[in-house]
Amino acid sequence: MYLPTQLLLINIQPLELIKDYLQRHTYIMEAKFEELIEGFVTGNIGISETFLSLQLAEALQQNLLRLKRDSRMVSAGIGNAQVKDKNQKVRGDKTCWLDTNTRNDAEMEFLDIIRQFMGHLNKTCFTGLNACEFHYALYEEGTFYSKHRDQLKNDYNRKFSMISYLNKDWVESDGGQLIIHRDEATENILPNNQKAIFFQSDIIEHEVAIATRPRMSVTGWLKRVN
Repeated sequence: MYLPTQLLLINIQPLELIKDYLQRHTYIMEAKFEELIEGFVTGNIGISETFLSLQLAEALQQNLLRLKRDSRMVSAGIGNAQVKDKNQKVRGDKTCWLDTNTRNDAEMEFLDIIRQFMGHLNKTCFTGLNACEFHYALYEEGTFYSKHRDQLKNDYNRKFSMISYLNKDWVESDGGQLIIHRDEATENILPNNQKAIFFQSDIIEHEVAIATRPRMSVTGWLKRVN
């Protein structure tokens, strides 16, 4: 498990405090994991309003903004061929992949939480997950993503999609809703800060409505790779 830097100062922090932190952290995260699983089982969409801590969401947002300033957020591709959608007919987001070997504190903490969630899913739901991939995603003003499913053609490794939002004080007029399609009905989900969404990649059709301000997230997939 990744530990915040301050807890690694063993000579300053008593061992009992570290053990207590780990126990409380595990209990809190498992409750959030169960929240996602319950929503998925009962309604096909798992939602946790506070999946990310405020501190982690802030740190990840600052990472994304720094990547943007450094011109490392690039126009996203479509499908296996990574064909650029220059005219934004399908999607207009910019992305930058997380390195699984990152040494960035916030990214290590986030990926550790994801691995814990995968372990919890494997233990409680027998999902057989063994890999993941995530990227920062930025929808600038006026951009969107048309209706789609997340599973790629001829590649069935993606089993579950997961989105963690990094947007403070988001309101309906900001647009950017995640629109879930259920037969003839739709469900609109605001991309509020700290919120996580969890659903099956090959089943759920969804889209991102036009955003009227920058919309940020860490988005990715939990995978079963043979």
